[in-house]
Amino acid sequence: MTLTRRRLLAAAALAPLPAAAAPPPAGFFLIGDWGRRGTHHQRAVAATMATAAAARDPRWIISAGDNFYEDGVTGIDDPQWRQSYEDIYHQPALQRPWPVVLGNHDYRGNVAAQIAYSARSVRWQLPARYYPRHLPLGDGTAAALFFLDTSPFIRKYLGTTTRIAGQDPAAQLAWLRQSLAASSARWKIVIGHHPVYTARGGPGHDQPDLIAALAPVLRAGGVCAYLNGHDHTMQFTARDGTAFITCGTGSKINPIGPARRPGFVASAHGFLAARFQPGGLRIAFVDITGRERFARVLAGG
Repeated sequence: MTLTRRRLLAAAALAPLPAAAAPPPAGFFLIGDWGRRGTHHQRAVAATMATAAAARDPRWIISAGDNFYEDGVTGIDDPQWRQSYEDIYHQPALQRPWPVVLGNHDYRGNVAAQIAYSARSVRWQLPARYYPRHLPLGDGTAAALFFLDTSPFIRKYLGTTTRIAGQDPAAQLAWLRQSLAASSARWKIVIGHHPVYTARGGPGHDQPDLIAALAPVLRAGGVCAYLNGHDHTMQFTARDGTAFITCGTGSKINPIGPARRPGFVASAHGFLAARFQPGGLRIAFVDITGRERFARVLAGG
């Protein structure tokens, strides 16, 4: 029987519609300790990160601090904005929001200028020294991320060129405690510059000032992951229900000794890639060649 045009249209109207493509899982990249005018493999890491971003489509690229070496920036017109940031992370795939935290080297310069640059840049996001953000996950929920300013907690900086005088870490800690208690998010993530616990462990790697001040708040607040830079290595360990993840390998890296705690350690240039998926939060260290050195899926709270 020959199908008429009317019958074809009627059959098409009754055919099931193709399923809509599921949105890609939400995620973010994190890079720390990077601002060296392209040297120490900073430019090569940026190129690898751009390739990965084009493929994985992270919502954000988070900076874990020490954004400009050795002494921060002098102002919003400092040439380092171009030499260490705009001209290095120039690829289209990296033109997306960059939530930022401050590192100790940033405190050697003009911190107010790094905050003010947020009004000039379409991607640089540092609205205050510490602040919250919510990352929509595409299912009607959002992950809660809390960006800290950890240098004022470190007592050895008092009276040095890392100018933390006048900051109030107690007020910041109270804000974090209250914010975590008020959040009903399944995923609570805290980002700072300095480590709390590391896989390397011991003096010079763990940060006792943050263990005393911050670790109890993370535990009580149901934080699934604390992310940081500062140590120019890749490290993963877990303690008291929280994953402690170090990724300060955006440019110069440090030699590394053996792990003293269960987890992972590596001395390799690269960045962290994180993706929320049905089974949990997948985190992976990606090196300068694009290879994943370590991956783990974290459960939410």
